[in-house]
Amino acid sequence: MDVSGHPLSGVTVVSLEQAVAAPYATRQLADLGARVIKVERPGEGDFARRYDTTVHGHSSYFVWLNRSKESLTLNLKDPRGRGILHRLLAGADVFVQNLAPGAADRLGLSTAGLARRHPRLIPCTISGYGTSGPWADRKAYDLLVQCQTGLVSLTGTPEGTARTGISVADIAAGMYAYSGVLTALYTRATAGTVHPVEVSLFEALAEWMGQPAYYTRYGGSQPPRLGTRHATIAPYGTYRAADGREVLFSIQNEREWAALCAGFLDRPELTGDPHFATGSARVAHREELDVVIAERFARSDADELLGELEALGIACAGVNDVAAFLDHPVLTARDRRREVAVPGATVEALLPPADLAGLAPRMDPVPAVGEHTESILEDLGHSPADIAALRADAVV
Repeated sequence: MDVSGHPLSGVTVVSLEQAVAAPYATRQLADLGARVIKVERPGEGDFARRYDTTVHGHSSYFVWLNRSKESLTLNLKDPRGRGILHRLLAGADVFVQNLAPGAADRLGLSTAGLARRHPRLIPCTISGYGTSGPWADRKAYDLLVQCQTGLVSLTGTPEGTARTGISVADIAAGMYAYSGVLTALYTRATAGTVHPVEVSLFEALAEWMGQPAYYTRYGGSQPPRLGTRHATIAPYGTYRAADGREVLFSIQNEREWAALCAGFLDRPELTGDPHFATGSARVAHREELDVVIAERFARSDADELLGELEALGIACAGVNDVAAFLDHPVLTARDRRREVAVPGATVEALLPPADLAGLAPRMDPVPAVGEHTESILEDLGHSPADIAALRADAVV
């Protein structure tokens, strides 16, 4: 796709990336038209390529995170590989890396060193627990960070904890790295100053833990694990209909509570019951309230319940599985799907969530390992003989 009209057209990003967090950040930059050169290990590439083989033989993680990028293979343990990388960085705007602790420094790619050698370059480091402090040398994966931030203690039921079903720590870090890089690009363009960006998985997810952190610090105990129920709002959660399906609904204010009592529960007197008259009272008497709601749900099928709740202006939803989500009428009506090429096939991908009016999003192919190595090296002035020699020595 011609990206000349995209916001980040002309911006070059070199990324020494793996797994989820950094690839998610750089894919979003690519979505906006940046040229993203993904540096991978010769032969094997990003290890996320082998997380699974469910998408026409490719990893679902890799396909999600790596469209619209160029793949260059380099052996950075070889001085010639590092030399090629630095030639790329000399013409790049952003360098992103999420290597294991200490690996970038050992390769001569520390933030301070890059600032001296490439003063216009914006380095972005994504780590587990930060590049300083007592845990700087620890590896961190998504579930480890979910555990360390206390998220797992909030997720699940009274009987046991549960992992959040998506890689929320990685996604949070990738989002903050993306917004940090955009801010740094803007600052460089408007003020002429270069600000390196640093994001850790731990601190990204710590930000998302803000509400339970305040609740715990000042309330004396942490929010309980309640499955689909909400710790501070009631009623809010799933209830089983007469046909066995689950319906979720939420009451957000007293107007909605009054409408629910009169128009759905047929119990208008509950609005004056001291057990239910306020949000805090309803939370305190949740079990009693759940009995009343469960009795009403048991009299109707899910579709009837959804129709009645929607008619009263009360937020509600059926509980979809992933297959139902993929066929969601909102995605169809709003034309949110596009075809994206992967090596040997095509896949259906969802558009980036932020629409820019009048601008078609970039949805270019997912690269094979090293697919663009020769073209990138040719751009740097290497001859076919040079490239053949580098291949023979496993430098690329």
